[in-house]
Amino acid sequence: MSADPLAWLVSLEGVPSAFAGARDGIDAVLRDRGLRRTSPEMTAESLLRGAHASAVLEGSAASLTEVREGAGDEIAADAVRVSTELLALIPVVRRTPLQAFARLHALAGHGSVPADRLGRPRDPESAGVLRTIADIVTAPTEAPALAVAAIVHAELFVNAPFASHNGVVARAAERLLLAAKGVDEKSLVVPEAAHLALRAEYESNLRGYASGTTSGIHAWLLYAAEAYAAAAEASPLVRAAE
Repeated sequence: MSADPLAWLVSLEGVPSAFAGARDGIDAVLRDRGLRRTSPEMTAESLLRGAHASAVLEGSAASLTEVREGAGDEIAADAVRVSTELLALIPVVRRTPLQAFARLHALAGHGSVPADRLGRPRDPESAGVLRTIADIVTAPTEAPALAVAAIVHAELFVNAPFASHNGVVARAAERLLLAAKGVDEKSLVVPEAAHLALRAEYESNLRGYASGTTSGIHAWLLYAAEAYAAAAEASPLVRAAE
């Protein structure tokens, strides 16, 4: 692996400007609307909304109200369990991403996956994939932090290295990296809600990414920038200001 495995991303047409615009939108929400309104309760609400959206994308039929009341289905409970420990993994993902990914799966799969499979890759090939993704997280790069989070999300999703819940893990890892890399340290934007609102585009662009072509990866990155802008608008900070 080169010293900067994502260097080539910044040469793709429109990608740097798209992510710069998305970052400006996130910064505006966090700075202008969050200056006096940020609180642990707001973070908890953002994480809850994200857990609900991720669960629906994974196949849950639970409503946000049901999830808030603890009355959702099993998939929703799995996603909420991940969200409750997510921010505690910030220092872990910075130092040892493999450990963070394993913990995300252990949380998501608890009760539905055999104990000896929790947090473990499906096979040797999947173990290699996870090591490569971990290297992406820790390698020095000129690529924007948003692009790193988007690539890690897509790699975890399309390679499905765990026995279950790969979508939940991928979306949780994305949010975790936005916090760990200083984009949204208090986890107030809601990327999962953006992916749900843009579900057709989200799923289509993940299929394109899975093709492994430059055009598929390019399209995913442009989609991700759009989704991050929508994630900022999905923040409870925005609703509180309305």
